[in-house]
Amino acid sequence: MNAHLSNLMNKEVSRGEFLGIVGLAVASVFGFGALLKLLTGKSLETHHVVSMRDYRASVYGGSER
Repeated sequence: MNAHLSNLMNKEVSRGEFLGIVGLAVASVFGFGALLKLLTGKSLETHHVVSMRDYRASVYGGSER
């Protein structure tokens, strides 16, 4: 395992190959996360943030109107 890693680290690559590998790695990480969210059924949208107006409009916010 150590020899394999050493061979990979000593391999010369061009700038274009390096950027392609890094781009593929980044796309894989973000794509994998999106795929997991899709498979688990969780929404990709952010959760609804309740504003103070919503709290005042409810019975829990104080007086009933």
